[in-house]
Amino acid sequence: MSPDPLDRDILAAEVVIVGAGLSGSVAARRLAEAGVDVLCLEQGPRPDPASYRGEHDDWELTSFGPWSASPNIRRGPGDYPIDDSRSEIKPMMYNGVGGGTVLYGAQWMRFMPSDFRTYSTDGVGDDWPVSYEELAPFYDRIDIDFGVSGRNGDPAMPPQPDYPMEALPLSPVGRKIMQGHARLGWHCWPGSNAITSRTYQGRQPCVQLGVCGQGCPVGAKTSVDITHWPVAEARGARLLTGARVSRVTLDAYGRVDGVVLRASDGVERKARAGTVIVAGNAIGTARLLLASRSASFPDGLANRSGMVGRRLMLHPFSRAVGLFDEPLESWQGHWGQTVYSLEFAATRPDVGFVRGAKWNLGPSGGPLGAAMFPWPNEPLWGEALHRHVQAWLGRSGVWGIICEDLPEDENRVEIDPARLDTDGNPIPILHYRLSENSRAMLTFNLARAEESLQASGAIHTLTVPLLPDYGWHPLGTCRMGDDPTTSVVDRFGASHDVPGLHIVDGSILVTGSCANPAATIAALALRTAEQLIATRGWS
Repeated sequence: MSPDPLDRDILAAEVVIVGAGLSGSVAARRLAEAGVDVLCLEQGPRPDPASYRGEHDDWELTSFGPWSASPNIRRGPGDYPIDDSRSEIKPMMYNGVGGGTVLYGAQWMRFMPSDFRTYSTDGVGDDWPVSYEELAPFYDRIDIDFGVSGRNGDPAMPPQPDYPMEALPLSPVGRKIMQGHARLGWHCWPGSNAITSRTYQGRQPCVQLGVCGQGCPVGAKTSVDITHWPVAEARGARLLTGARVSRVTLDAYGRVDGVVLRASDGVERKARAGTVIVAGNAIGTARLLLASRSASFPDGLANRSGMVGRRLMLHPFSRAVGLFDEPLESWQGHWGQTVYSLEFAATRPDVGFVRGAKWNLGPSGGPLGAAMFPWPNEPLWGEALHRHVQAWLGRSGVWGIICEDLPEDENRVEIDPARLDTDGNPIPILHYRLSENSRAMLTFNLARAEESLQASGAIHTLTVPLLPDYGWHPLGTCRMGDDPTTSVVDRFGASHDVPGLHIVDGSILVTGSCANPAATIAALALRTAEQLIATRGWS
């Protein structure tokens, strides 16, 4: 008879990890490979690839409901409500094994060296306690683990080893954009993506369906439930789903001794461990620490600095759309990036803002996406609706504009002890407002993106000032730093205040860059796991 997964003796380990998303999975795999006894607690289920809608006619329709990236709309078994009424950007995330990698576009970018020293370079934000050069070896290893495809030699980035696979096919609209940028003298480079371009480690190559946002039905997109958990479990790691952690607990000496959770049977239990790694993302991790109050930590666990929940960053995002007078098959292709541009990613003089934005070009989606885009001064019904879809479908190029928002204390996560989820845990409240710097950055980059599309042959362009329902990248609520009075964790993700407590998710990022953060979060998680192995004597 197999052991009860909720048996008291089994709910103990050398390391308990809270969250089986991107960072928790990277840490679990590496620790298990070193022979560490790991127990991972995940509040959501394991996704079933057979349930992905990408190969079905309703794939766009279900993205507005059960496959929405918003937990407030999706309301799946692992989701919890988030009060985002005070936030100008709404969070997107997936609560389940694989986390955001189940739904992300897999655009795979390293942060630039200047992203780690924004204060020294531009007098804003803060310098990180770790440099690009220190993180580079971990980026290299993560690229291999995640199966990244791309073209090496981007002149806007430092030299690095070749990607494990060649870049994915360049779409017709991607070729047009690259030609347009060549005429403008602007940077443009074939996209790097955590998507296979050939058979790799048992996974088949991408078939260019263009439905990555609802889960990859062929397994070409790297999702850690299929790339990391099989390895981790083969090495002895244990994964308990449907387990919502409500607080982290300490022993009489102030050291971590485990977590309290409510499992799928509704019973509250304690999982015991001398090391706890929290990997709940910038919202979930802040929520958990703020809820883990005690006499020693009345303002939240590990929060003597007062920084837990502070400096939330959400990457303001918008799109510039170019309509072309020729068929470009732009409804298909990998939903990562066929090309990207870093032309305006760094601070420029005389533009009215500091730092910058990254652009990525992907497919333009199906007819529902065309109909739902905000067409200025045009109705979305009748003859006009048909005209919009005909002009868009297969004939459009879409630049996604990711802006770097600066860390600000008033952009934050709080909890409401009077409003509880179904397991009795306080729900998080987001406070987030765009700064004038972010607004100026969006305006400038959207105007330049229109120039890019026009130089590439677009006959009409469309933009909107901000797409609020695209908060894919919650970052920064438990920042790392060398000074315990101004940061929550040290350069290796270890709590300054609580021995045995570590954080590995995007909450520890000091600044947000304008690059997609997955590669950096994964590299930092691997680095923390290696540090734990080295300092705890695990081999």
